[in-house]
Amino acid sequence: MARGTDGRTPYRGLILDFVGVLTEGVQAALHSWCASEGLAPDAWRITLAELPEGRELYAALESGRLSQAEWNRRTAPLLGVDDHHNLMGRAWSGVRPAANMIALARAARRAGYTVALLSNSFGLDPYDPYEALGVWKLFDVTVVSEREGIAKPDPEIYQRTLERMDLPGEACVFVDDNPGNLPPAAALGITTVHADGQADTVKRLSSLLGILPAAGRVHR
Repeated sequence: MARGTDGRTPYRGLILDFVGVLTEGVQAALHSWCASEGLAPDAWRITLAELPEGRELYAALESGRLSQAEWNRRTAPLLGVDDHHNLMGRAWSGVRPAANMIALARAARRAGYTVALLSNSFGLDPYDPYEALGVWKLFDVTVVSEREGIAKPDPEIYQRTLERMDLPGEACVFVDDNPGNLPPAAALGITTVHADGQADTVKRLSSLLGILPAAGRVHR
């Protein structure tokens, strides 16, 4: 396996975020859904990230303090949408799996790496995004914020991930699209990669891990 940045510890683990790492077209899909509902293209982001009540509801959803069904019910009126049923699933219906990153994850596992999911979830029922995009079976270890009761960037969720992988931080690489989620991982000795573009991220990871993903379809 590839050597770590200190030249001594070989990388043995790969930890992947979900949104922006294993997914493609999220913003385009959400903009398209907003348009189909007669909303401003940015209505989803503004409601969840800028509206105080929307931020609070989403934080509660991430940490499992609020079910997705209840989040749907309480967020729909904030968006100005009449039908709250499966709101998350409807908004996410156009999101695609990131085929190249998924191929890399499969190649890493075949090469002997322990592959983990570390994701701030947005509910699992009625819409399970990991099932919908076919990624559950990619992983040896899954750490999802809803099940943990805590979310990134809380340092504890990174520590739990390492413990379940049975690896030290120095033996792992962590990939996330949110730069704010990287420092707690780095503090544990984990090598971090900011996913700022699919093609470039896959290329950097391939070089770092010493593996080349095989081209192919995404298997559901």
